[in-house]
Amino acid sequence: MAAVAKGTTTLTHLRGIALTLPWLLALLVADVALSAVLPLSLLGPRLVYDASSRIAAVIWAWIQLIFVSFNGADIGHSGDELPSGESAIVVANHVAWSDFYMIQALAIRAGMLSRCRYFAKVQLRLVPFLGWGLWAMGMPMVSRNWLRDRAELGHVFSGIVRDGYPMWLISFSEATRFTRTKYAESMAWCKKNDRPQPRHLLYPRTKGFIATVQHLRKAPHVKAVYDFTVAYRRRGGDFQEAPSMWQTLSVPGLSSRCGYEFHVHARRFPIDTLPEMDEGLAQWLETRWVEKGEWLESVRHSWPADSAVRGHSK
Repeated sequence: MAAVAKGTTTLTHLRGIALTLPWLLALLVADVALSAVLPLSLLGPRLVYDASSRIAAVIWAWIQLIFVSFNGADIGHSGDELPSGESAIVVANHVAWSDFYMIQALAIRAGMLSRCRYFAKVQLRLVPFLGWGLWAMGMPMVSRNWLRDRAELGHVFSGIVRDGYPMWLISFSEATRFTRTKYAESMAWCKKNDRPQPRHLLYPRTKGFIATVQHLRKAPHVKAVYDFTVAYRRRGGDFQEAPSMWQTLSVPGLSSRCGYEFHVHARRFPIDTLPEMDEGLAQWLETRWVEKGEWLESVRHSWPADSAVRGHSK
């Protein structure tokens, strides 16, 4: 961490404050605006959804600008091309805060940044402005208790199906960030239950994925499932070593000076090619995670450095 340690000086912290304070103020204004329009969702749900999407796009594009343009994060990408404006279910592995930048980089390319919706903790509903803003945007609020979440997800999904909201509905299917301790727990669970343990990943949770696909395959505008694999490397450091949240907002030269490399690999699967039955969908997700692990292992030995293949988010 020598390169990063040199970068996290008092001057760097002050720089981070200068960069993020205007964004935080804009976020507060956006949350107040979103909270104000929340009651109108009973009268004009599509109008509120579109208005909240425009507000969110400004906030998300701004923080992406800090990460990429001001702090020099070079995001590589590979895999399938994603059609512009296509609504989809998105599943991804979860390593760090910076995963959001990786997903947003692809959303910007596909013209869907404003339509990104993430699964959020239901407790956030009680947080004034921030939680209300997420609620107004149509973020699914879940508790990770399947019996309690089923009704909420049914409500969210019915709006997407009935009203045709354009959307990337994004979930981190492992339900938590990867750590070595959690990886050991995942290995023990897989061994006990005779399931394959994906490399560099936690075994995915399947119930939420199954419910999402079974509901949204009824929506004619939801065309595909996207599988995103996020990968990190720091030159001279560990594979899957990502910067902290504050470093993404404050440290200049993340790729050039600090040596961080960021990559996201995308795969697109037409939703009508997925299995019909719940058991088949669970197996499908498991297979994707095993394949993701194999891809990550190949990346660990040979980083996808060919710029003609990677492309860059600049």
